Amino acid sequence: MKIHHIRNATMLLTLGERRFLVDPMLAKPGDIPGLKMFGGGRKPNPLVPIPQGSMELFEQATDVLITHEHPDHIDIPAIKWIKKRGLPVWASSLDAPNLRKKGLDAREFQDGSLGMRIEVIPAKHGKGIFGWLLGPVSGFYLSHPGEPSVYITGDSILTKTITEAIERLQPDLIIAPAGSANFGIGSDILFSQDELLTLAKMAPGKILFNHLESLDHCPTTRTGLRQMMIDEGISEKVLIPNDGEAVEIEQTTAITHKQPKTYKSLKPGFQKWVTAKLAGT
Repeated sequence: MKIHHIRNATMLLTLGERRFLVDPMLAKPGDIPGLKMFGGGRKPNPLVPIPQGSMELFEQATDVLITHEHPDHIDIPAIKWIKKRGLPVWASSLDAPNLRKKGLDAREFQDGSLGMRIEVIPAKHGKGIFGWLLGPVSGFYLSHPGEPSVYITGDSILTKTITEAIERLQPDLIIAPAGSANFGIGSDILFSQDELLTLAKMAPGKILFNHLESLDHCPTTRTGLRQMMIDEGISEKVLIPNDGEAVEIEQTTAITHKQPKTYKSLKPGFQKWVTAKLAGT
């Protein structure tokens, strides 16, 4: 397994013969409005460009994987690029119908797709009114024959559903957002600092943190996060790649394919319309 981290949540994930472009945000710096709504510090996003050579790297992609439709995970330039390439787009049953409306070849990712064991795991993008407005989101567990298994949590706070999935599936790699995003009012809409520590400690294998230093409402820095993991004595299992950095994960234990669990299907509500309007997509 190879993860080529690009920026924010965007990465090229190689599993066997498949190369997934995950959550592509291709906007140039400053093209997306600031997300820090209160308390100062609002800046146009993204804060940094994608690394040089990224667009050439994307040409290797065989598929696209979308965890959810927020503009920092799929934006207008990405939609145009995907259409031009004609790539299949994999998403949850919640997002696939709306992605098809945007003219994408969107397909529901489910157990057996592309010959993999797959589980779509519900996530919660915050608490209270902000959590409701951001809508239901999903993470994905992927187990490809002959490869380490990976659980991409998607944008979420820590929930019982996530901890249960980790304990049951025992993924070799967890990929989680570490920006601890906050609108400047209310609680974090991504894993808090304490929740990041909990995730890292319970990870059966390695954990890779992304969603860092790219958006104005994500205050966590790589330096601070690394120091926090060192202080807790768990830095050896934590990966915090820089933009443009590639990481390879080797299989260190016997490969087992866990039996995926099926959750009740969610349907998009009013939040989908709100998100689409705000995203301009």
